[in-house]
Amino acid sequence: MKHILTIIGTCFILFSCTKQIQVPTGGTNTIKYAEGFELIEYDNFKHVIIYKPFSKEVQTQYYLVGSAETETPTDGVKIVVPLSHIGVASNTHIGFLEALGLLDHVSGLCLPNSVYSPTMLRLYHDGKAIDMGDAMKIEPERAILANADAIMISGYGQGDVNPERLNQVGIKFIYNNEWTETTALGRAEWIKLVGALFCKDSLADSIFKHVDSAYNANKLIVENIENKPSIMTGNNFRGTWYMSSGNSYMASLFADAGADYYYQNDTTKGSIPLSIEQVINQFAGADVWVGSNGHSLDELAQMDEKHTWFKAFKDHKVFNFYRRTNAQNANDYWERGVVHPEELLSDLIWALYPELMTDYQPVYINQLQ
Repeated sequence: MKHILTIIGTCFILFSCTKQIQVPTGGTNTIKYAEGFELIEYDNFKHVIIYKPFSKEVQTQYYLVGSAETETPTDGVKIVVPLSHIGVASNTHIGFLEALGLLDHVSGLCLPNSVYSPTMLRLYHDGKAIDMGDAMKIEPERAILANADAIMISGYGQGDVNPERLNQVGIKFIYNNEWTETTALGRAEWIKLVGALFCKDSLADSIFKHVDSAYNANKLIVENIENKPSIMTGNNFRGTWYMSSGNSYMASLFADAGADYYYQNDTTKGSIPLSIEQVINQFAGADVWVGSNGHSLDELAQMDEKHTWFKAFKDHKVFNFYRRTNAQNANDYWERGVVHPEELLSDLIWALYPELMTDYQPVYINQLQ
C-alpha cells in the first residue's frame, strides 16, 4: 500500500515533510480543454488541482511524486506513483483505465451489473476486484477489502457522503469530476489524470491527441452548413424532462455536429428540468430526437402518448445510445464513449446528416423503428 496522508477533518496534513514549501513557479500545465482540473508538471512532482463541480473553487490538491521523501507543499495530499491498485466508483473511470490498459490494477468497483467492459467483468467474476456497493454511497467495509492504494470517486458537492464515509475509515480517495465538463473534449481529457496516477502520462497524451485530432476533423464535415436541423434530447422521468443546458458537453456536441439546439445560447451548466408541456412547446417541431430511453417507437408511444406529438417521432427520426449494450443492459456509452467523443460526434452527424455519412456504421447510436 502506497503511503499517502492521514486525513484530519477536511485538511490533509503531510507528516513526511519537516517544513512547509511553496509551489514553485515555471511549471507546465498540460491541460488543453478541461476546466475541472489542472495538471502542472515540475521537475520533482506533478501538481494536480481539482475544482468543485461547476466552480473554480479548489476542492482538493494532489502532489504526485516518485518517492515519499520528495518534499512537496503542505496544502495538498502527497501521492506516491505509480499506484499499484485502485478502486473506482464510476463506470467512466473504467473507460479511462481500459483505454490505458490498466484494468488489472482495479481491485474494487461499484454496481458491477452496470459495467459493460468484458475485461472488467471477467476480473470481477474471477475475484480480482470486489463490489464496493452503490457508487453514491460506497460501503466502507467493502472498500477496505478492496485493499486499494486509493479509490477514485466523483465529487457531487453538497450531499456527497462518500468523502466523509471513506475518511472515517482512513481510506484515501482521488476526485475525478469529468462529468462536470462543458465540452466533450474536456471530459475526455481527464484521461491525463488517470495516466499520471500510473505513470502512463505519455500514453494518455498520445490517446488524447488522437481523440482531439479526430474530433476536430469530424467538425469540418458540417462546418459550412447553413440550414441546420433542430435537435432535442432527453426523456420524461417521473414528470420531469431533463434537457441538456447550453453550457454542457452534450450541447457542445450538438453544436459541433451542426445541430440547431433551442438552449444553445443558454449559459447554465448541467441539466434543465422541464415539464412535458414545456418540452412540447419548445421542441414539438424538432427534426431529430437523440438520447431517447425507448427501444422502439411503439415502446415510446406506450410510455406516454405525448411522445407521438413530436415531429421527430412522426418522421421516425428518434435515436437512442443503446447500440453497445450487453445482456444486463450495461452501456459502453458510459465507458468507451466518454474517452472517445470523436465517435459520438460521428454518430450525431450521421443522425443529423445521413446523406453525408452514407458508408458510416454508428458506434453507439440506434435509430428507433
